[in-house]
Amino acid sequence: MSDSPDQFDPPFEAIEPAQCRGPVLFNSPHSGRVYPPAFLLTSRLDLPTLRRSEDSFVDDLIFGLIARGHPIMRAHFPRCYVDVNREPYELDPRMFEGRLPSFANTRSMRVAGGLGTVARVVGDAQEIYDQRISVAEALRRIDALYKPYHRTLRRLFTRLHREFGAAILVDCHSMPSTPGGRDERPRADLVIGDRYGTSCVAPVSETIDQTLRGFGYVVSRNKPYAGGFITEHYGNPASGLHAVQIEINRALYMDERRYERSASFDRLAGELATLADRLAEIPLEELRPYRAAAE
Repeated sequence: MSDSPDQFDPPFEAIEPAQCRGPVLFNSPHSGRVYPPAFLLTSRLDLPTLRRSEDSFVDDLIFGLIARGHPIMRAHFPRCYVDVNREPYELDPRMFEGRLPSFANTRSMRVAGGLGTVARVVGDAQEIYDQRISVAEALRRIDALYKPYHRTLRRLFTRLHREFGAAILVDCHSMPSTPGGRDERPRADLVIGDRYGTSCVAPVSETIDQTLRGFGYVVSRNKPYAGGFITEHYGNPASGLHAVQIEINRALYMDERRYERSASFDRLAGELATLADRLAEIPLEELRPYRAAAE
């Protein structure tokens, strides 16, 4: 049993303003909440449990940026169905019926944890499927959803780079308010991941850090999240392409048990709009590729 990609209608959206205010693009790859019926039938978990891996409402937090002159991109398919913040073929052979292609990465840490391109688990290592799924089904999801998502994201990012000579991709995610397990210490309000300074120039990370701290938030850098596949592979500061990940503590804007927005949702959305504006105000000469001294 398999799902048709067109049931997501559309599977994702890239929404651009009439005129871009600056070279800033916000992306929400894990906020999709359209769960295909056939997928739910093959899962041994109920919908609330599956939603634990979802960055609930993050796409709504950034939706108001369009009116401010900033493009956004968001997925409608859920992360546990196919995860676009992974390599295209990070696949766990234990969960599939049939032989994986030779080019599949079956040994990454993410695969070992059950969180490959097609996830094996959600939440605290709860198995999603009641039986193995076919390799053909995994490859179909990758071809129908993963690859078109990245083609569109890359095209939009490249267009900004072409227009401004530089571009900033802000990859937006959310995290549970507590890590779970024995460690119940509260997490930071927001975590900035710039791959330890390699995925963007310092003015990008510093602008985000200073803006968020100015709102009174507790901010961490690269711990526990330094940025995933998108941050690592889209960020190329030497070419004027800058990528940074932001993890938002869910307690800031939602009721984590009920999957509902909280009273502070609108305030955080407004603060993210201010952040986008400040990123757009970074002088372009600080973002563009450095010219050789001889020039």
